[in-house]
Amino acid sequence: MIDELSDVLGVLERLVGFPTVSDRPNTDLVRFVAEYLDRLGVRYRTIPDSSGAKLGLIAQIGPEVEGGVILSGHTDVVPVTGQRWASDPWQLTHRDARYYGRGTCDMKGFVALVLAAMPQMVTARLVRPIQIALSFDEEVGCIGTQPILDALRAHLPRAEVVIVGEPSMMGLVTAHKGGLGLTTRITGKAAHPSRPDIGVSAIEAAAQLIQWHQTETARAKDRGGDRHFTPAYSTAQVGTIQGGIALNTIPAECVFQSDIRFVPPETASDWITRYDCKVRETEAGMRARHPDASIVVDVPENIPAFCQEPDGAAERLVRQITGDNSSQMVSYQTEAGHFQRAGYSAVVCGPGSIEQAHGPDEFISAAQLRHGQAFITDLIQTLC
Repeated sequence: MIDELSDVLGVLERLVGFPTVSDRPNTDLVRFVAEYLDRLGVRYRTIPDSSGAKLGLIAQIGPEVEGGVILSGHTDVVPVTGQRWASDPWQLTHRDARYYGRGTCDMKGFVALVLAAMPQMVTARLVRPIQIALSFDEEVGCIGTQPILDALRAHLPRAEVVIVGEPSMMGLVTAHKGGLGLTTRITGKAAHPSRPDIGVSAIEAAAQLIQWHQTETARAKDRGGDRHFTPAYSTAQVGTIQGGIALNTIPAECVFQSDIRFVPPETASDWITRYDCKVRETEAGMRARHPDASIVVDVPENIPAFCQEPDGAAERLVRQITGDNSSQMVSYQTEAGHFQRAGYSAVVCGPGSIEQAHGPDEFISAAQLRHGQAFITDLIQTLC
């Protein structure tokens, strides 16, 4: 282990050891964090979800005044199912100045940096507080963000700035696309394929709606967008589909999930309105053949776009610390849009590269951990 990172790596090793995939509880990890804060005398509050299987956590170090800085991270990670890893994904492994394990990059590395810096925060003579916000279920639509926002509003002085520590190679991210996750459930009428005249194929209806995603992406490309994003335009694609029971049966059921990423100033409601128009048109065609046919659309993910803030407080603060005068706009989503919509000034800045996130052999480099460590140290000094 690298000496100056020993505290960070000790925490990161524990965090990686908790398999906090979004479909599992994260309570063991949050209890570990709570016990760590107890030892430091840091006051905190845990925020359970409706089932009690997931916990968020907020904490504060420093004076009871407004105008502080929130360091925001999430505790959940994506699955490793079907991925081939060179080492145990739930055990921190050191190879070639890199630290491998699920979540090392996205985003337990940032959380470990924040926790390892807590003793320094506790002894610093802060004039503005540092608040910690750890959410759950970020990877499945930022579901745990609103409970965190509610708890911050109810229990802590209003902060001014939010730094979301998603992987950005410690560069400054000032905007990202918004996102929608849609689940479309189609019910037709089963029949023998020799009598298609009395059946209604749910898969054929799904094909029309899937084509809509491709057509809308092409139209968005033609409209143009913002060259600072890659790609510069909004996109829509279908990620999963299930339907039918046999080769020789007209399928009565089909379900597919789609992902839409839109460039501001486009909004989620713009896309939902357009999709609903196509859905109603398709459904009408089905019902002309069978009155009980239906299409139901659920919206499990609705992540607001994160927009640039002219002369924003968060951007000024992070530029002061890093000296980074560039601007990144990214196509992945974070909790920054939720914080911004709640009235906070926000930026994204964290260690590691998004290219390492979610894949097999996810890693964070020692250099990025050191970079993040220096950033947090400078942030503490800035707030003193």
